[in-house]
Amino acid sequence: MRAYVLGVWMLSVASAGYADSTTVGPGIAPTGTPVAGHAAPIVSADSTERIPDRRRLRLRSDTVLIIDQARGDVIYAKNSRKPKSIASITKLMTAMVILDANLPPDEPIAITSEDKDRLRWSRSYLPIGSELSRMELLQVALMSSENRAAAALARTFPGGTPAFIKAMNDKAASLGMLDTTLVDATGLHSDNQSTAEDLSVMLRSAWQYPEIRSMTTTPSLVLNTRPRTGIKTFRNTNLLVRKRRREWDIGLSKTGYILEAGRCLVMQAEIAGRPLFIVLLDAWGKYTSIGDANRIRKWLLSATSSSREVG
Repeated sequence: MRAYVLGVWMLSVASAGYADSTTVGPGIAPTGTPVAGHAAPIVSADSTERIPDRRRLRLRSDTVLIIDQARGDVIYAKNSRKPKSIASITKLMTAMVILDANLPPDEPIAITSEDKDRLRWSRSYLPIGSELSRMELLQVALMSSENRAAAALARTFPGGTPAFIKAMNDKAASLGMLDTTLVDATGLHSDNQSTAEDLSVMLRSAWQYPEIRSMTTTPSLVLNTRPRTGIKTFRNTNLLVRKRRREWDIGLSKTGYILEAGRCLVMQAEIAGRPLFIVLLDAWGKYTSIGDANRIRKWLLSATSSSREVG
């Protein structure tokens, strides 16, 4: 079933060749316009009636893609086919590969020196010698973006980390993510690259895993990182999940940051009764991607309100 649904999705997004719709600059093309050499996108005839005025939306992320989850319409696109480092957005693929492998979820896994980040020396709440189950590691890798957790999951995969990286790229290829390259499970390496269009395909695939939906939208979690450090509280890296849940209806979420990637955020969220996939890449400023998400929400709510007043 997953393969069939994604096959239909790929026809309407990845293979369609949407021209980017931006709010500023020359050469603006309306969403849905086919690019030379690509098939025309599958967009319903009345889709333009559902898309608000793009000129009113000013976003600071370098790359943006907003897609109607149910219909496949591209609501807004900016540099959506431009390859970018994706930082910890990578961990969504890490999660899918782990879940596809059907490994024992309760198997205890200890953090070792092999899991330490020697590329960027990032901090971790998981000291060497701490231990969690495989699903607990997956939870904190997704929710808190714990790099040692992701590294440990790859290291303990059948065949080790090299086999895991191959499985990640094989999964990307099977989904039709032809502009995606993955070289590690954490996203710490800048060569983990993709496009917003490819990431929208990954979002749709990840959405089909209830575990990923639940883990990425948990605000916080208390776990016993036995035997070294005992009880620790892990928090969601997305402030919209953690602090503004009453305003947002988020069904899946992942943040990412390294210097080369900027601030990144991908989400499934329902705004004005409309389920959406949102991809925001390469924003500068700690809260810029969060600000862009709030601007998108306000823009869509405003458009919906105006439509009701006119109607």
